[in-house]
Order: sequence, then structure tokens, then C-alpha cells
Amino acid sequence: MEADGKSLRGVDYSRIFTQAIDRLHVEGRYRVFIDILRNKGAFPNARCFAGHNGPKPITVWCSNDYLAMGQHPDVIAAMEEALHDVGAGSGGTRNIGGNTHYHVDLEGELADLHGKEGALLFTSGYVSNEATLATLAKILPGCIIFSDEMNHASMIAGIRNSGCEKHVFRHNDLEHLEELLAAVDPAAPKLIAFESVYSMEGDIAPIAAICDLADKYSALTYLDEVHAVGMYGARGGGISERDGVADRLTIIEGTLGKAFGVMGGYITADQTIIDVIRSYAPGFIFTTSLSPVLVSGALASVRHLKASSVEREGQQAAATMLKTMFAEAGLPVMNSTTHIVPLMVGDPIKAKKISDILLAEYGVYVQPINYPTVPRGTERLRFTPGPAHDEIMMRELTGALVEIWSRLELRKAA
Repeated sequence: MEADGKSLRGVDYSRIFTQAIDRLHVEGRYRVFIDILRNKGAFPNARCFAGHNGPKPITVWCSNDYLAMGQHPDVIAAMEEALHDVGAGSGGTRNIGGNTHYHVDLEGELADLHGKEGALLFTSGYVSNEATLATLAKILPGCIIFSDEMNHASMIAGIRNSGCEKHVFRHNDLEHLEELLAAVDPAAPKLIAFESVYSMEGDIAPIAAICDLADKYSALTYLDEVHAVGMYGARGGGISERDGVADRLTIIEGTLGKAFGVMGGYITADQTIIDVIRSYAPGFIFTTSLSPVLVSGALASVRHLKASSVEREGQQAAATMLKTMFAEAGLPVMNSTTHIVPLMVGDPIKAKKISDILLAEYGVYVQPINYPTVPRGTERLRFTPGPAHDEIMMRELTGALVEIWSRLELRKAA
């Protein structure tokens, strides 16, 4: 290997890597991390360090810590207690030294939350989706997976890694799903994979109707409740709890890093399925388990939100108010029936420009959402108002967006 980074055969690796990054800049898709620190106990207030002489106060509008549970005193106290009780790390995989009583307790609470026999913790929602879907399809001989076209990248990765036959149905399109189900071998194992709340569109799956099709065609169901757990249902069990259909679903998957405010992912199902995934999924077997400090915080959060609806009600009220303000101001707010408030831009460069102006001039932090997270031409800003975003903050945000829309001569709502 020569000193300039080229191989003896003349492959210019540095040029290839540089061109890959350059393409993202040209397309307006190059992503920049914003250097911030949240102010404990004062969320959504934070401070930003990028491009300033010292920290600048900002308001965070794009956090997935939807209910600010990452700031809740019960959660913080539980994490501090665990830290001083057992130390920082887990010490290994769940099979080798990394299982603690905190993990066992949390899995019990999550199984109860969704009305299932068992639960299994993973290090993230991405891993829980990828590992479970890939493993399930490999265990079921000749399995065919039916996947909603708007499913998360982690679900797509799991389905791809399973190596099984797959069919993608149009988003929330029951007729198309049934058409695909009816066309395959009736004796083949089948799995329908979909989400409850689609986080970029803010819409909801027809869970009961999908379960009806699963019953009709003898299919298993896999529901990703990542953006709904903690947010919906009397105890925060998600849309499936709210709609009274949790018992009809084979597997319910969720995260601990969004409404529960900490970190991690999980699945819930009957005990046999949990045992299969625990015993066969490489993404579970060969990964160091979550720190007991994180598990303890998540445990406190789940228990709190099972008993308290104050945070959910406050968040829903905030989302409704912001949607109304955006619409009345003529801003192109997308139709959403959930806590997600997307504002359509339709161009990656303009979306990034709006985001930059908001941060630099108005102290507002919201990241642009570009391809591949959303299809090209549907780039947007995605706002997630929480129970602590008050009316004054919303009016200031709306005013800033109206000014920027006018300055950049952007299209307003039809």
C-alpha cells in the first residue's frame, strides 16, 4: 500500500469516499449533527454550542422524547439509585453475566403493558425489529412476509436479512394486502409486518382490519408500536391498547427511547415465541445487554405512564394547538391524526435552509427530514410538540416560519 492511500493497482479509495460525500452535498442530503445539551428539568429548553461563542439558548422541537420522560424526576432518581446500587455497565450479554433483576422486572412490566405472556429486551428498537423479523422468517420454513411500503428501515432490514419471500403492500391499503395474501400458497407460513403510527406521515394503521385479514389467511402479525407506546391507550400500551386489539396481535414491538425517554427496544409475545427469539436471534445473543442504569430508568418510566395520563393529555393538546396555528397561518402542515406535526417543504436544500435559519436567527431547533427517511420530493420539517411546549413558544415558532416562508418565497398551503 502506497503512502498516499492508493493501492498498488491504482484504486483511489480516498476519491471514491469523497465523491460519495460530495453527492450528498449536491443533493442537499448531507446531515450535520447539532451540538446541544438539554437543560435538565426544563425541557424543551436547551443550549447549542455550534457556531457560537459559548452556548446559545434554544428550544427543541424535534425530540422523540415525546413526553419529556427523560427529564422526569422519578426516572432520574431511579437511574441514580441503580448506578449507586450495581454500577454502570451490565457486564456482558444476557447469557453471560449481563442479566440483572432490573432486566427481569422490566420485561415483566412490558409483557403486562401489552397483555402478553413474555417480553424480551434489546439494545434499541432498530435491533429488536431487525433481529426478530430476520429470525422469525428463518425459523418458519417457506415463510412469506407481507410488509407495508412505509415500514421503518429496521423492519425492511430484518425482512431482507431473513432471505424469505416478501411482498410489499401499498401503505395502509387493505385491498392490496388481501390481493397479495390470496395469491400465495394457502399452506405457506405468512407474516404481516406493519406499524401503528407512521412517524413521518403521522397516520395510523387499520390494525383491526389487518388482524381480520390475518385470521382469514392464517397469517401471523407483527406490529411496530415504536411511536405509540407511552402515547396512546389508558396505560400507554399504544394504538393496539387504545383500539382494544392487542390480544389479536402475535408480536408487539416497542421502544424505550421515545415516549419512555430512555433507551432500548423490546418485543412482547407468547412465551414460546419469546423463547425462540431469545435462543436464536444473533442480534440478541451476541450483544452486551442494556446497562442496568438505563433499564432502571425505563422501568420507572413505564410504571409511571401506566398510572398517569397527564403527560399524554398534555402532549395531545399541544399537538392539536400547533396544527391549528400552522393551518391558520397558511403553512403547509400535513394531515396528521397523531402527535406528529409534519410541515411539507418538498425540497432537501430548502428544508435544510429553513432549519439553519430557525436555529441561527430564532433559536429554534428542528431537523430537516430528507431521503432516504422519506421519498424524494416529500422533504419536510417534523415537529413533535410535547406537554411542556406552551402557547407562547408555538406562536413564536409559527411567526418565525411565516417570516421564513415569505423570505424564501416558498409555496404556502393550498
